[in-house]
Amino acid sequence: MEPRVRPLPPEQWDDFQRANPQNVFTTLGRHPKLYRAWLGFGSVLLYDGTLPARERELAILRTAHRHGSAYEWAHHTRIGRAAGLTDQEIDAVRRDDADWPPGDLLVLRTADELHADGDLSDATWAALCERYDETQRIELVMLIAQYGMLATVLATLRVPLEDA
Repeated sequence: MEPRVRPLPPEQWDDFQRANPQNVFTTLGRHPKLYRAWLGFGSVLLYDGTLPARERELAILRTAHRHGSAYEWAHHTRIGRAAGLTDQEIDAVRRDDADWPPGDLLVLRTADELHADGDLSDATWAALCERYDETQRIELVMLIAQYGMLATVLATLRVPLEDA
């Protein structure tokens, strides 16, 4: 499928894009003000958040799966492995019948409910309150919402996955 918005050509890349020549960055870079704000927000969630990296990546991968985002899935399988997820766990993220420990299941259920309903049940919220502090609860909801939004943007703009 042809991109609806073409990535910037290399001669127009900023320093970050030169260091990270991914189509998500070079496409969104066509709107410099939004790109810079989104990059800062996303960087806090990805690199400077309070959630354990493994749980963060479970949430992102489940969100990518629920939204059908091949782009997010491809990038975050690699990041998920670095965060401690096994290949078997990554594959299991796509299965509703997979057997998960309670904490992992809670993260996956949170992503599922936010995707399906745009809200969380009182039972899921109560379970989050038992497991995470207030900052982490806010962060988890914003993380899942941010990757859901990004999946929508990637699909709508037809951002192509980079060649292996």
